[in-house]
Amino acid sequence: MHPVVLLSAGVDSDGQRYGGPLIYIEAIVRAGGAALVVPPGQKREVIADLCELADAVLLPGGVDVDPNLYNEEPLKVNGRIDPYADEVDMLLARHALTTGKPLLAICRGCQVMNVAAGGSLIQDIYAQKYTEKQHTQNAPRWYATHLIDIVKGSLLHNVLGVERLPVNSFHHQAVRSPGKGLVVAARAEDGIIEAIECPEHPFAIGVQWHPEAMAGRNAVQQQLFDRFVAAATAEKEKRMRERERVLGKASDRGEAAI
Repeated sequence: MHPVVLLSAGVDSDGQRYGGPLIYIEAIVRAGGAALVVPPGQKREVIADLCELADAVLLPGGVDVDPNLYNEEPLKVNGRIDPYADEVDMLLARHALTTGKPLLAICRGCQVMNVAAGGSLIQDIYAQKYTEKQHTQNAPRWYATHLIDIVKGSLLHNVLGVERLPVNSFHHQAVRSPGKGLVVAARAEDGIIEAIECPEHPFAIGVQWHPEAMAGRNAVQQQLFDRFVAAATAEKEKRMRERERVLGKASDRGEAAI
């Protein structure tokens, strides 16, 4: 059976429509996974049930994260927020981080992952004078516009096999202080954090760029999804072994298996 990747629904910039962007699903499918899209508006207990079904979690890009979630009030430069999307994404991020299920967090997802772990964000890297480099590119989404330096020995380095990587860029917010248990895995040349990860977790990586937009043309970018889905497969197999062990014990005691 294919490992099930729980994918939260993306939010259009006008805030009017939710959906699972096909390009994320295509990258998951190419890697051998199956995507299950979770839109906002469902009860927390329903989302918890879906989390139990999942073998991994992917948090996609989207609108800005509500600054109130990291104890700040919105600045004038803060963009559109969606409390319903924030609620779902935070639930999914915390589920993956606490259970050890593989987590791949992309752009907004990387920021959600960080806030879920108690970290903070830069609300606008330009207005707050963190950089003069272009991180919101005027180029096709698949086209790389700047380089990042990956921390040698990090999980991201192990996954991608390179220390420097050309990436695309579509963000005005970024990780400021990594959350509890998270470390920086990559930076742009101007110092902007481009990736975070959790060393104590089997597979938890957040990236600030959009690998899903490059993966169809770039084997290194697809490798991120390949390794993520491989981790999801390992998680599925572990959960199946545990279920068989529990059912075996119940059978030995003559109990009815549910």
